[in-house]
Amino acid sequence: MSSSLGNSRDHLSADNAPPSRGKITGYLSVAVFSAIMGSVQFGYNTGVINAPEKKIKDFMNESHTYRYDTPIDENTQLNLYSLLVAIFAVGGMLGGLMAGWWADFFGRKFGMLLNNAFAFAAGGLFFFSREAHSYEMIIVARLLIGFNCGLYTGLTPLYLTEIATADIRGALGTLHQFGVTIGIFLSQILGFPEIFGNGEYWHILLGLCVAPSALQVFTMPFCPESPRYLLLTKEKENDAMNALVKLRGTSGVDDDLNEMRQEHQAMQSEKKIGILHLLKKKSLRMPLVISIVMHLSQQLSGINAIFYYSFKLFTSAGISDDLAAHATSGIGGIMLVMTLITIPLMDRIGRRTLHLTGLAGMFVFSILITITLSFTDKVPWFDTANVVVSLVYVVFFAMGPGSIPWMIVAELFTQGPRVSAMSISVLINWACNFAVGYVFPIMQKELNNFSFLPFTAFLLLFWIFIYVYLPETKNRTFEDIASSWNKSQSEAGNPQAKYIPTEDTAIVEFQQQQRSNR
Repeated sequence: MSSSLGNSRDHLSADNAPPSRGKITGYLSVAVFSAIMGSVQFGYNTGVINAPEKKIKDFMNESHTYRYDTPIDENTQLNLYSLLVAIFAVGGMLGGLMAGWWADFFGRKFGMLLNNAFAFAAGGLFFFSREAHSYEMIIVARLLIGFNCGLYTGLTPLYLTEIATADIRGALGTLHQFGVTIGIFLSQILGFPEIFGNGEYWHILLGLCVAPSALQVFTMPFCPESPRYLLLTKEKENDAMNALVKLRGTSGVDDDLNEMRQEHQAMQSEKKIGILHLLKKKSLRMPLVISIVMHLSQQLSGINAIFYYSFKLFTSAGISDDLAAHATSGIGGIMLVMTLITIPLMDRIGRRTLHLTGLAGMFVFSILITITLSFTDKVPWFDTANVVVSLVYVVFFAMGPGSIPWMIVAELFTQGPRVSAMSISVLINWACNFAVGYVFPIMQKELNNFSFLPFTAFLLLFWIFIYVYLPETKNRTFEDIASSWNKSQSEAGNPQAKYIPTEDTAIVEFQQQQRSNR
């Protein structure tokens, strides 16, 4: 298999076609569209449980009465509903942990296709749960769709990152979050009481998770496999070249192949790094810690409290049910618009600046959420103010923390440890997702109007850490970023030494790498 490496060099050298940097081709567009159906799936199932909360609780009570001739008690109902919400994240943890192995064993393309089986199974359980008078079917379906989304949170950013050139990698990486926001927005619109968010059609609302999967099943077969996976993992250079030619729209793909060959040569000097090995490897400890903290800063920012429970949050501030349902859709709409705005900014302003700005804004507005909740009974217009500050809080989340953690892990590691680092980071992300989903209703009950204060404290701590340790990665090759860690460690003689390149040093190092490539 490795003998195929280098077979295409003569063919390429004879081809004088110019390289294509940042060109959006038909194949690339279809590949991106198909891949982000997994992101849409993740977003849809994150937001879909919000609006029909009361209807599902009523269904639980009706089902319990139907089976046992007695209504369900309030504490049992609360615990069961918290489990129904949070078990989505349990499935996500399992899927996230397996994402790296799944991506390497099945490949990025076939791995995504195969993953749709779990979504179709979950959709069937959702559709028929009402007829079967079984809230247990909903819980199992949430577990299955969580596993599906957990795999997608590893597979989709990985695929998008690997099919992009360095100059549009940030933009394509942001499209994962764009897909998530589309899913959230759709779930909120379809969850309006006049559409599916009512006592008659809520099970259809949940079961529509089959729609993104159906679109991906129809489109993914026409997409090329990740060329980086084909060359670096499967050692099939001819297949990688063909995939690159399709994606770039030109046969001048020498630069891409040369970069991957260099990374492949570097990989030969070390064995493939599994999760346990990665955790023990001192030279990779700092990028791994940064990756984990980036995902913690996303999930422990309090955003999932907004996604899962904004309807209840708004009604507790004195807003009517109908207005709360429509205000909740504003969250999805703002996420959608802001993510579109950040796509071109990602490769101009940079990941580090956008993420820090987002965390700082969330810190300020999480304090304002607490203030407006606390004084709603004393200041009449604070119920409206609570909705406004919550929406601005979401604006800052969409600016950076919503998308950057998913792409930064793939950028901080070379191919060897990349999938293991993705698995660990995604597992941490989903574990925190579960914790917030399960604990926040209890926090609301115990802390009442001060339930957002723990998130405020976390946001401050994350901002400080990321300001100190996160390097800028825009417009830099994977090998260049990885060599930064090695350089900083060899100079400092400290395996955990931090490396904080300025934009100027990053450009100099990038130019040096390009010159060495030539």
